[in-house]
Amino acid sequence: MFKILVAEDDEQLRHLFCRVLSRNGFTAIPAEDGQHALELMEKEYVDLVVSDIMMPRLDGYGLLQALRDSGDQIPVLMITAKDSFQDMQHGFLSGADDYMVKPINVNELVLRVHALLRRAQLVAQRQLQIGGSTLVYDSLSVKQGSGEIFLPQKEFQLLYKLISSPGQIFTRQQLMDDIWGYDSQTEPRTVDVHINRLRDRFRDSRDFEIITVRGVGYKAVKKQ
Repeated sequence: MFKILVAEDDEQLRHLFCRVLSRNGFTAIPAEDGQHALELMEKEYVDLVVSDIMMPRLDGYGLLQALRDSGDQIPVLMITAKDSFQDMQHGFLSGADDYMVKPINVNELVLRVHALLRRAQLVAQRQLQIGGSTLVYDSLSVKQGSGEIFLPQKEFQLLYKLISSPGQIFTRQQLMDDIWGYDSQTEPRTVDVHINRLRDRFRDSRDFEIITVRGVGYKAVKKQ
């Protein structure tokens, strides 16, 4: 079960976020502010942080900076009452992985948490094997026999996502949310373009193929 730390100084919101996350299968850990969050993280492992920005003692930016300065790349979802582009830009440039503006739709919060965790798992695994093909995340490459194919980042992430769950069907929107990000303005049909490029690159692969499930999305299957 994934552990989500919720740093929020508003007691009612903190309890609400924790309750909603718990009902959706997560272990929610409440923290009153950024300093409290750091103290809790010294004692137990956490998979993702949901943090308000305006908090006493140590605010969300301070918490984020402390994590990134220590080399901790844990996914962080920032929550704020400020909706200007400058505030959003500050959050992302500080190392945030996602950003939500109050008032928060708790159902959307859960969706974003799921998407961030899926992306984090892809990065953490770093390498996938399917037949004689090896997908190497650090180099964005696919090794096949003595050869190696280097891919553009989005193409690699898309292929990695599909290969990570052979036979599972992913909708265009699922792939958009995981690879391009929940707030992306890119058209879902962009997925089709990248899929076609991947098919061209690996049309002779003996290990896998990408199949279109009409009206639904795509899946990767291992060749026998």
